Amino acid sequence: MSAEPVRQIVIAGGGSAGWMAAAALATLVPGVRITLVESDEIGIVGVGEASIPPIHLFNGLIGLAEDEFVKATQATFKLGIEFVGWLNQGHRYFHPFGRYGDDFGAAPFHQHWLRARQLGDPSPFAAYSLTTQAAMLGRFQRPGDDPRSIFSTFSYAFHFDAALYARHLRSVATERGVLRREGKIAHVELNPENGHIAALELDDGGRLAGDLFLDCTGFRSLLLGEALGVPYHDWTRYLPCNRALAVPSGKVPETTPFTRSTAHKAGWQWRIPLQHRTGNGIVYSSAHLSDDEAAATLLANLDSQPLDDPRPLRFTTGRRDSFWHGNCIALGLASGFLEPLESTSIHLIQSGITRLLHWFPDARFDPRIAAEYNRQTVIEFERVRDFLVLHYRANERTDSDFWRSCREMQIPDTLADKIEMFRLSGRLLPRELDVFQEASWLAVLLGQGIDPIGHDPLADDRRPTELDRILTGMRGAVASAAQAMPTQSQWIDAHCRAPQLTPGKELDAVW
Repeated sequence: MSAEPVRQIVIAGGGSAGWMAAAALATLVPGVRITLVESDEIGIVGVGEASIPPIHLFNGLIGLAEDEFVKATQATFKLGIEFVGWLNQGHRYFHPFGRYGDDFGAAPFHQHWLRARQLGDPSPFAAYSLTTQAAMLGRFQRPGDDPRSIFSTFSYAFHFDAALYARHLRSVATERGVLRREGKIAHVELNPENGHIAALELDDGGRLAGDLFLDCTGFRSLLLGEALGVPYHDWTRYLPCNRALAVPSGKVPETTPFTRSTAHKAGWQWRIPLQHRTGNGIVYSSAHLSDDEAAATLLANLDSQPLDDPRPLRFTTGRRDSFWHGNCIALGLASGFLEPLESTSIHLIQSGITRLLHWFPDARFDPRIAAEYNRQTVIEFERVRDFLVLHYRANERTDSDFWRSCREMQIPDTLADKIEMFRLSGRLLPRELDVFQEASWLAVLLGQGIDPIGHDPLADDRRPTELDRILTGMRGAVASAAQAMPTQSQWIDAHCRAPQLTPGKELDAVW
C-alpha cells in the first residue's frame, strides 16, 4: 500500500527564492495545494542580478520563454566575468562561459597550448575563447546548434533585475494556482510527536497548516534555523568578507555583455549592466575597511550617477548543517550564503529546487531521502566554496593586510589538492557535483597566476610546426567569428528590447 502523498506545501517568504520554488512546484507537482506567505512590510534581499548558464535549464523547466523573460526583467546577456586587479593591481583576466579551442589528439586542448607556450608561443589562452573575444568586443548572439560550428563553443547567462524576476515568477506561479497570503509569521508550531513543523501562525491570527514547508525567509532562517535549531557552519576563515553595500546607478550608453569584478584593498566591487540601469556593489571585510570608506570607494567608482543611497548588508558566509530537516527544506539565504563573486546564489536556489523535485517525498518523509538530498547539497556548496576561495588565495597583491592574509590562509584540502595537481602537470582533478567545469577552473587558475610547470606527455604527439599550424588556425577562426557577431545592443534591439522603465527606490540589493 502506497503512502499518503504530500498535499499541502507552505512556502515561508517570497522574493526570488520563494517565487522560484512556487513556480516550479506549481508547474511540476500535480495535486498539491501551494500557499506562499510573505509581507509587503518586510524588505527582501535580491538574490542576484547576475547568473550562470544553468539558469536556462530552470527557466526551461518552468516554461519561461527567453525573450519574454529578458523583457520582463530588463535583462542583458552575460558571457562571463572580467576580473580586474585580482592577481595584482593593473592585471585583468576573463572567466568565459564556453570552452577554449578544440580538442585534438590524445590530450585536452589546454595541454597542447601549455606545450606550445613552453616551446615559446606567446599567444594568450584567451585568444582561443570565442566567448572572451566576443565579450571584449561587446558582441553577442545566441550559440548555434551545430556541434561542428565554432558558434557552438560558447554559452551565456543573464544580468537581470532581481525584483522584476521575483515579480515575473509571482505572476507565473499565481496563474498556475499558487495562493499568496499576506502576513508576518508570528510563531512556528511544531508537532510534539515527531518534531516536524505543523503550521505557521501569523500575526493576524491566521494559521497555515501543511505537509511540506519551504524556508525562504532569508538570513534569519525562521523555520530551519530558529524553530528547528539546525546550526550554521561559519566559513569566514575561507571567505573573510562579511559586509556589502549595493547601489543602482543610471543606464550606461553601451552595455557590456559581461559582469565586471574589480578588486580593492579589502574586497571587491561589482558592475552589472541592465537595460534600464546599472547594478553596483562593494563586498568587503569590516576588519580591514570601515563602512564609510567602503561607501566612498563604491561611489567614487561608478560609471553613471547613483539612483539611491548605498544599501548595507551584513552576512556570515557558510551553510546550515543540513538543508532538509524533518518536513522542512531551506532555500536561498535561509540555507546558507556564499558571496556573489561568481554569481552562484540564484543557481544554488534553483539547484535546490530541482533536487527537491528529484527527491520529492511522500507524507512519511523518509529520513534516507533527506539524507541524500543533504549529502548532495553539502557537496555542491563545498565545490562552490572552493572555487570562490581560489580567487582570494591565489593573489600577488602587496597593497594591504587583507590580501596578504588571504594569501596566507589555510584552504580546504579539496582545493589545495586541485591547485597542486594543476601546478604539477596542468591536469584538473574532477570532483562530484562541481558547478564549475574544466573551462572555468582553467580560466581562474591561469588568471590568478597558477602556471603549470609541466604538461600531459600525450600532448607531445604533434611536431612543433604542425602544432603551430593548428593553433594559428584556431586563433584566426575565433577572431573572425567574434568580429562577425552583432553587438549586444543590436541583438537586443532585434529580439528582446524591454519597455522603458524608470528605476525607483524599491530596487533590491544584489546577490
